[in-house]
Amino acid sequence: MAEPVGSRQHVISWEDPGILAREGLLMSGLDCLRALIEGKLPPPPACSLMNFRLTDAAEGHAVGVMEPAEYQYNPFGGVHGGVLVTLMDTVMGCAVHTMLPAGVLYSTLEIKSNFVRQVSVHSGTLRCEGSVVHLGSRTATAECRVTDASGDVCAHGTTTCLILRPPTAGNQA
Repeated sequence: MAEPVGSRQHVISWEDPGILAREGLLMSGLDCLRALIEGKLPPPPACSLMNFRLTDAAEGHAVGVMEPAEYQYNPFGGVHGGVLVTLMDTVMGCAVHTMLPAGVLYSTLEIKSNFVRQVSVHSGTLRCEGSVVHLGSRTATAECRVTDASGDVCAHGTTTCLILRPPTAGNQA
């Protein structure tokens, strides 16, 4: 069967995600993310799929960048909103993760997104900056902004995360 006219291809590769899952649990969230940024731990496969990488992590704060690509497009010639939500979810989650001790994880409970500008390959590198608003014993909230290469806001959002602590003696489910 012949390739359709204008056909393009996107090939990705990734490392074993089990390495990050195993070794990351042994470190604080901040140490884990810094090891990921420094290349000491492999990135999650979703980062390869999305053209995304984490560039900075500090307590309560995370920054990631993403290169928009045609393969991320919706039918109207812009990056699909779900791709942007995934970027925001990742960065806000990383901001929360920077504040967690070793062995404690999180999961997104809720996410709210606002799209204010179409994103395309012409937007240039996207920068998403996330910050923790509140960290409690069971939940955390965070917010983020996505800006294009010109510094214009393309999207912003908020999240609520569930803090997942390992069971302790007498507190096992």
